[in-house]
Amino acid sequence: MAKKVLVVEDNELNLKLFCDLLRAHHYLTQGVRDGRQAVAQAREFAPDLIIMDIQLPHVSGFELIGHLKADASLRTIPIMAVTAYAGREDEERIRGAGADAYVSKPISLARFVESVRALL
Repeated sequence: MAKKVLVVEDNELNLKLFCDLLRAHHYLTQGVRDGRQAVAQAREFAPDLIIMDIQLPHVSGFELIGHLKADASLRTIPIMAVTAYAGREDEERIRGAGADAYVSKPISLARFVESVRALL
C-alpha cells in the first residue's frame, strides 16, 4: 500500500511540483495551501509524512509544527520542512521546533526524494 504524504505549501507551483514528484514515486498525496487548514487535513488524511513550507501566510511553519506536535494523534508523524531559509542557524531553529528533516529551496529533486524515502 502506498505511503501517504500531506504537502502544506502556499505557492501553487511548488505545491504542484512536490505532489507530482511524489506521485511519480508512487506516494499518495494531498495538498493544502493554507496552513490554518493543515491540522484538520492531517487528521482527516492520516498521512505517513507531512512536508511543509515554513513561510506560510496566516500561520508560520513554526507555529504549525507546534500545533502538529501538540496533537496526540499527529505528533508521531514525521515532518519535513522545505524552505528558502538556508542558513545553518535556520536549520537548527527548524529542527529545534520539531521538524525531522530540512530541505532548502530551490530544491534538488534527488535530495527531496531521498529525504522523503529516509523519513518513510
